[in-house]
Amino acid sequence: MTGPAPDLRADLRLQAQGLGYALPALLAQASQLAAALAFGAHGRRRAGAGDEFWQYRPAQAGDSAGAIDWRRSARGDVPFVREREWQARSSIGIWADGAQSMHFASDGALPQKADRAAVLALALALMLLRGGERVGLIGGAPAKAGRAHLGPLAAEMMAQKNPQDYGQAEMAGGTASQLLYISDFLGPMPALQTAMMQAADRGARGALMQILDPIEENFPFTGRVIFQSIGGSLSHQTQSAADLRARYIERLAQRKDELLHLSRSLGWDYHLHHTDAPAIGPLIWAHGTISGAMR
Repeated sequence: MTGPAPDLRADLRLQAQGLGYALPALLAQASQLAAALAFGAHGRRRAGAGDEFWQYRPAQAGDSAGAIDWRRSARGDVPFVREREWQARSSIGIWADGAQSMHFASDGALPQKADRAAVLALALALMLLRGGERVGLIGGAPAKAGRAHLGPLAAEMMAQKNPQDYGQAEMAGGTASQLLYISDFLGPMPALQTAMMQAADRGARGALMQILDPIEENFPFTGRVIFQSIGGSLSHQTQSAADLRARYIERLAQRKDELLHLSRSLGWDYHLHHTDAPAIGPLIWAHGTISGAMR
């Protein structure tokens, strides 16, 4: 069995080196953002079927002999039951769009939409993992608990390459009961609608976070302009860009309304974020939406 050709090995090595340089910085940004909230525990501690010890309580009528902790009970005359913390048999799934349209920033001082999406996704994942939740990537890494899972999540997110101009929302498999889709949502809607309705049919709830660059919101173009997609497959030239502004603003407003109405119809939440605004705002919203729905 032969290995990859020399030029392919070199390409793979360069890709791996690029990921190696970018991954620590991405994790550092996510950690700093998560730390800014200092949210503490989830407040979900209640008795039930789980793995984590919660407390001892005096035995009551109806408790089985197997539920009694005889070692603790031997300290006195009253038998004690060892209660475990309640844990939901569910998880949180996150999808951060990595399509070509997300790799755009109108100014060197602004992050690309994909970078902001990745940082927000990983910061939220870190906060949830610290709270004992199970987190995974929709269409990717399965949900697991424990802070050690953050590294693999980040590595897979960084390694995903989508050559398409616009992302197609992945279907959420498994038992995820809370979902978060992060994208600019500027492409075709059918895949997103199907994914959301499928999730709703099995009882899952979720949220949409739309990320836009400020120039996509304001459309400040005038004169002769060539508009081209990041992937290069779409192109449009106009001699008077200002004449397109009103129609563009109207279509963007229609898309926002579509996302809002679709979300509300399924009991989901919707949030709009611009990359020139601080990342802490959407993180607070996402954490409050996801953790609040789990209580």
